[in-house]
Amino acid sequence: MWINGGAGPPAVLVPALRCRAPAALPVIFVVREIPSRQRHPAASQAGAYPDSGLAGAARPLQLAGKGTAIRMPGLSAARLFPAVLILGALLPFGAGCTRQPPVTGVTPIKAANPGALWQYLLGRDPDVELFRLRGPFRVTGQDDVPIEAAPGTTASADFFFCAAGERLPLVVLLHGHANSKDDHVFQALHLASWGMHAMTVQLPNRGPWIGNGRTLARVIESVHRTPALAGGTFDPDRIILVGHSFGATAVAAALAEGAPAMAAVLLDPAGIGRRLPSLLARVRVPVMVIGADEEIWPTRNRDYFFRFIPRGVAEISIRDAIHEDAQYPTERASPPGDGPIATEESQITFVSALTAAALSLSATGGLDYAWSSFRAALESGRFFNARRK
Repeated sequence: MWINGGAGPPAVLVPALRCRAPAALPVIFVVREIPSRQRHPAASQAGAYPDSGLAGAARPLQLAGKGTAIRMPGLSAARLFPAVLILGALLPFGAGCTRQPPVTGVTPIKAANPGALWQYLLGRDPDVELFRLRGPFRVTGQDDVPIEAAPGTTASADFFFCAAGERLPLVVLLHGHANSKDDHVFQALHLASWGMHAMTVQLPNRGPWIGNGRTLARVIESVHRTPALAGGTFDPDRIILVGHSFGATAVAAALAEGAPAMAAVLLDPAGIGRRLPSLLARVRVPVMVIGADEEIWPTRNRDYFFRFIPRGVAEISIRDAIHEDAQYPTERASPPGDGPIATEESQITFVSALTAAALSLSATGGLDYAWSSFRAALESGRFFNARRK
């Protein structure tokens, strides 16, 4: 995997690359040219984008980094590569594999440890814009850790550790339909740089999603019961679940099953399953819903989450953001055809809101700090449709 092992704040943190190209080929990074956004004609029919390649005009991206681990077919053993990843040292690779995480810059805030950082932040006027930058802490990681979900059944997880602390909150991120844990590496890195440990989980990405929720609940129970599975460095009483798209249905099911989590953040959630309303009614922890712009791409049954969670739930939408902006896709960034596509600007906006919510929940147990941090964005129109109960 990757690791930022240098002293001081992180430079460019580059995840492990899961390549499908032959080992003899170099790696190319391509994205589509970004057209103007408009409501996609199939939007009302979908909860998540269908599978698609990167079609249309393309331009190359280059990867910054030295000592990066590149996974090729046939190499199953996870490796941990220490490296200092240097800004500006752009190393071109040659054939298609994944995308470079956005270069967001590093916060000027200095703190000895996460506790000191949170004390500093909570003592000042909150502003979600602050979290568009990476945090002040180094991040290390470990790939493909097996976590027992049931006797004889394991789930694969990647860990992202904030190097500046031990008993820190653990934020667990679950992908959506036809996606993988790799699509949440950027978010996990960002959270860890702000003083939280993070974990991305791989579950069957075609569902069933309520069944995935039961599996997720058992995974969280295993980690809670045996913190050594996660390096033994996190606070088992401060676990936050994050789900994107149908992964949010799984998170809701896990909470209804009694997963030992203190809160949840749902990223443009999509609802599926006849039992979902009754499961949402059993959720008893604070929940933050961060949605895309439904005027562009309404997500399937997103309204269920605010409607059926009885209390302690808040929701905002991000102007001009689409469903895929709620992750950082490694292999595709848009639906097929001429529909709207994901942009780094909106993905950074999503991760800033996620970071504000996760910090608010883990440091205070509630959403007041995050809600206050959204005020300026709501006044400017970047965030809209805010509601809370």
